Amino acid sequence: MKAKEIAKSILFYVVMVGAVIALRHYVFSPVEAIGDSMKPTINDGERMFGLKLAEIERFDIVTFPAPDDPGRDYVKRVIGLPGDTVAYKNDQLYINGKKYEESYLDEFKGKLTDGQPLTNDFDLQSLFGYEKVPAGQLFVLGDNRRISKDGRIIGMIDEEAILTNVKFVFWPPNRIGTVD
Repeated sequence: MKAKEIAKSILFYVVMVGAVIALRHYVFSPVEAIGDSMKPTINDGERMFGLKLAEIERFDIVTFPAPDDPGRDYVKRVIGLPGDTVAYKNDQLYINGKKYEESYLDEFKGKLTDGQPLTNDFDLQSLFGYEKVPAGQLFVLGDNRRISKDGRIIGMIDEEAILTNVKFVFWPPNRIGTVD
């Protein structure tokens, strides 16, 4: 009788470990922010969960392999989807000619005291020589636009290269919650 209970317990733990490994491999992944390019939304050292199968929408925060630094992943915000035009004029975002508010930047912009914009003027034509985000690609920016190595520098990101869609901060404890 006792051997049967031990076998059941072992089987239970094996199944649980298998389920956790499967979830980790196919559903979500832990992510760590390294650097200040996503401040104030995400801070250096914060740990988050990213969903692997989530549909990517405009303004989602995603992770992808750094195209200029093998072995490292970047965390950035999706600004341009395939077919979009993207431009900044007077620190204001325009997508397909429509003005978009970026409330997640308001606090950061309010702290600037040097009279300079958070995001300098640009458009895709001036950066890359074409007007729209190509099919199958995304244009991403860091929230800390003055220091972020993002789409303005590294170019477009293949949609297939997206590793996770970041949804939840779990460390440090005072920041536990969904990602804005």
